[in-house]
Amino acid sequence: MRFLIAALSVAATLVSTSAAFADKRVAFVVGNGAYRNVAPLPNPAVDANSMAKLLRSVGFDVVEGANLTRDKMTKKLLEFGKKAEAADVALFFYAGHGIAVNGTNYLLPVDADLKSEMDVKLGAAINVDLTLEQTMADAKVKLVFLDACRDNPFAARIRSAKATRSISVASGLAEMKSGEGTLIAFATGPGQTALDGEAGTNSPFTRALLANIAAPNVEIQQAMTKVRAQVNDETNKNQLPWGHTNLIGTVYLNPVAGAASAPAEAPNTASVASGPTSEVELEFWRSIKDSNKPEELNAYLTNYPNGQFKSLALARIASLQDGPSTATRNLTTGIDPLTFSEAADQTAEDQIGLDRGQRRDVPRSASTPGSTASSTSRPAP
Repeated sequence: MRFLIAALSVAATLVSTSAAFADKRVAFVVGNGAYRNVAPLPNPAVDANSMAKLLRSVGFDVVEGANLTRDKMTKKLLEFGKKAEAADVALFFYAGHGIAVNGTNYLLPVDADLKSEMDVKLGAAINVDLTLEQTMADAKVKLVFLDACRDNPFAARIRSAKATRSISVASGLAEMKSGEGTLIAFATGPGQTALDGEAGTNSPFTRALLANIAAPNVEIQQAMTKVRAQVNDETNKNQLPWGHTNLIGTVYLNPVAGAASAPAEAPNTASVASGPTSEVELEFWRSIKDSNKPEELNAYLTNYPNGQFKSLALARIASLQDGPSTATRNLTTGIDPLTFSEAADQTAEDQIGLDRGQRRDVPRSASTPGSTASSTSRPAP
């Protein structure tokens, strides 16, 4: 009888999950960092990989790419545009170099070699406004996340080129206004610089997106408020994400109620790890597990009061109560002696039934002991 109850509970959870994600969700997720004509960026491909995993866990059909040339990027955009026709939610995420020329924004493929305004406008770069208009126009809800505010060496090249008329070239992206049903978010505000993070990790902006936009029953605009607060806090108020929204309704990427809505389980019964909620919980935990800030760990406990990592979160909070926490996330300093061990993480992941092939390869944010600041800057939109 106990096994029958457990089986019925699993079936009910899967049916609830299917109903929650019955709408048509499509995402374009690309990270360009292996630039051929300027110094490479270490993290965009990592950011894109993490974002694609998260979005798939909440029902998105993801068109994914990393380190794409212009031809390959155009092919991915055409695929995304076709899939996004009549979509309920279309989401666009890009990490990598971007540039603004005379107020028009462009995203840069890895084979871009920009020496003049003509190079930008005649096909070497991807026009953002035109791209969004052509690929997402039919979607009911359009969400755009641009983590493209890196220090862009192409801007100086174009400015120094001889021109017959004045030209305004920004290293990052220019301000954009959202149309009806659209939310646009940038890693930082106009004229500001965004951190890229330690090599091989997520940027502060992407890390905050991962922690918040797919949290159970959190509306997207509320999630973005949390994203801004997390990035602002993590960077000691040196970076504040900026955006513009014209949504006309509430949008939830993960409407599942989480642990509270799941059928009651018998003691010592492992939770089902194959459902989207379990994957979102793991992504959430991975994004904050090394934090020195009790409020971030408490945010996990608030969203997952009976979560699989509850004991680890409580233990870490207790260890931090010996003194006030003033450090930001370990982006540029040595490894925090209070971080959890790989063994602890593996034990917890084993408990929720994730085999090695299912575990998320979300990068750690701690750097090598004794390292110095090496975060790459991203100039602002």
